[in-house]
Amino acid sequence: MKLFPYSLMIIFLSAVPALASVTVNSPQNDESVSSPFSLVVYATACSSQPISTIGYSIDNGDTTMFHGKTSIDTQVSTSMGTHTLHVKSWGDSGALCMRDVTVQVTSVTNDPVANTSIVPSNAIGVSSIQTLGSWRGVHDSGTSGWASGTMSLVGSPTHSGTARKFSTSYSSTGGERYFVSFGDNATSTNFFYDGWVYVTDSVSHIANVELDLNQTMQNGQTVIMGVQCDGYSGTWDYTENLGSPSNPKGHWAHSQAACNPRTWTKYTWHHIQASYSRSQYGKVTYKSVYFDGVQKPINVTVPSAYASGWGLTLLTNFQVDGLNGGSSVIYLDDLTIKRW
Repeated sequence: MKLFPYSLMIIFLSAVPALASVTVNSPQNDESVSSPFSLVVYATACSSQPISTIGYSIDNGDTTMFHGKTSIDTQVSTSMGTHTLHVKSWGDSGALCMRDVTVQVTSVTNDPVANTSIVPSNAIGVSSIQTLGSWRGVHDSGTSGWASGTMSLVGSPTHSGTARKFSTSYSSTGGERYFVSFGDNATSTNFFYDGWVYVTDSVSHIANVELDLNQTMQNGQTVIMGVQCDGYSGTWDYTENLGSPSNPKGHWAHSQAACNPRTWTKYTWHHIQASYSRSQYGKVTYKSVYFDGVQKPINVTVPSAYASGWGLTLLTNFQVDGLNGGSSVIYLDDLTIKRW
């Protein structure tokens, strides 16, 4: 038998992730679960190094990371079938510890993408919208005070591999609207918004998080399909035009669905989805918002067309409104918008 030098054996051993410091309380190995399922994990020192980061991935997918944390208590969504859950922790000097758990996903709950009655198989999707280079930011003049912000693409934290970071400062409840055009379709009438949002401790300074889709229709008018998590009313809101297209009066209406961004779990990726459609002349039917797989029905139809004079465009807004003054950091990842 060929013997390796002692120093080479040390290198090989250090490259193998350790197991003992990662404990998975839920799910158990080979457990049958429904998606989304509860993931409860904690980690102690990895190779005698204090824990700096903990995370997980499914099969060969990207790793969701929680920096500065030693435990995870979150909901995880995946498709039906057998999956390997890789739970990982990193020491502050780079050591990696890992434990694998096999789960049998026997049912998928509240997964609107998997439900073809909501998103048909022939829907056209534009994905990774957060990575487009043409994003811009501007203070929303419809909010009081002032706001300014910067954006950057980051590899951590990330859900897909590349997330967009929004750093916003504001006073007197000002809001910063970040936006990007990603197409020019004028004929689609059904839409599904699908993205992931990550908040930090600075979410305590956020009043509202707004997610919009604007489309120029064949008649030249722009229809605005917008929802926001309203920290003042504690509801999901939807936008409507109480005036006419040529003399508009934009308005946020409160739904019965509860939402407050300041209650979102910090240092966690949250899955936010919205389903809506429009008529030929810009009446919008807001169907449902989904938060971490839980459906929040809205079920209202309102006028929302504006004679804005825009050219053909599909445009999405991601707006952050401040709570009084302060600053915040929030991330958007894996943004896909489907239409049909």
